[in-house]
Amino acid sequence: MDLLAALTARRSFAGPVALVAAHPDDETIGAGASLRLLPGLLLAHVTDGAPRNLADARAAGFGSGAEYAAARRRELARALAEGGADPAMAELGAPDQEASLRMAELARALAAQLDRHGAGAVIAHPYEGGHPDHDAACFIAHAACALLGGRPIVEMASYHAAPDGGMEIGRFLPNGAAPAVVALTPAEQAAKRAMLDAFATQRRTLRPFGVTREAFRPAPSYDFAAPPHPGTLHYERHDWGMTGPRWRELAAEGLAALGLARCAA
Repeated sequence: MDLLAALTARRSFAGPVALVAAHPDDETIGAGASLRLLPGLLLAHVTDGAPRNLADARAAGFGSGAEYAAARRRELARALAEGGADPAMAELGAPDQEASLRMAELARALAAQLDRHGAGAVIAHPYEGGHPDHDAACFIAHAACALLGGRPIVEMASYHAAPDGGMEIGRFLPNGAAPAVVALTPAEQAAKRAMLDAFATQRRTLRPFGVTREAFRPAPSYDFAAPPHPGTLHYERHDWGMTGPRWRELAAEGLAALGLARCAA
């Protein structure tokens, strides 16, 4: 896959590409040091990064979800500048933690964005049970590509449940091709650190994420009716409004609404 080869070789990829991220900062966690290599990038965020319950907004000093979402957009702009990236932007508009409730609608909206941009390839989250919005963003990317007749999808590493109850960060579940692991140069590490630091409202959340490597792989063909792995999902350990069985019900409803038997990468 040309895009994956370019990311691995650290060379510019001139073709139109879309990166589909669940929240502002997920693009930086997964591919921040690589965004500068994609001059034809469309950066599409599935959510605005602001949950309706306002707990995160108030903890960050904001009185409304709209203020918090605007702050996260400003932080994203600073992060992209630090990383030397200037992508086209698209916001699909779901509230944080609610992308799973609107997967068919959001997949159609993303398909329209991909078609308008001319994206020949997509970078997306893996399906790993880390966050319900991450899994929804994965579904939405795969479904949008299926609606368009297929596009190659490259995954960026994220996080999922570790056996000890913590998080496994920056590594894929063993359910697909061997990843291409990129060791970032000192300059790339410094740029990625500056990008992460730009997200002041997310400082505590982002603390565990490192800057020494990024990992990518071709997306496997997922069965969204099955759990991503046995046992408790990471998001089931948190009050993020979703369980694995409920998410899979919503995915099945989304596939039916879109007329897709399943999504193919």
